Amino acid sequence: MSVNIVHLVGRAGKDPDIKYFESGSVKCTLSLAVNRPTSKSDKPDWFNLEIWGKTAEVAGNYVRKGSLIGIQGYLKIETWNDSNTGAQRSRPVIKVDKLDLLGSKKDNNPNAMNQYSSNESDFF
Repeated sequence: MSVNIVHLVGRAGKDPDIKYFESGSVKCTLSLAVNRPTSKSDKPDWFNLEIWGKTAEVAGNYVRKGSLIGIQGYLKIETWNDSNTGAQRSRPVIKVDKLDLLGSKKDNNPNAMNQYSSNESDFF
């Protein structure tokens, strides 16, 4: 049995970058800072997120730098050849399936939780 599920709650490190493709697809990328529960003085762990479809549009419309969000997705290691050196490069990316809008730094309202999913049937 194999399992690759990632659940994270943290703050957006930047405003989302939205790209619209001629095919009609929408892609959103952003970074997420997650504090470790062991110590407040530790630097956060940073994760690169990739979101597609309606969930990407929601992220683009409602997530801003500092927004508290929760995500569910899976880890993928992207690989490519560096155009300058020709060396193979890689980086981990979280492919997001579900997005929870938990609030912004300004409005730490625990009741302001909204959930969005890349599965369109989850919207209804």
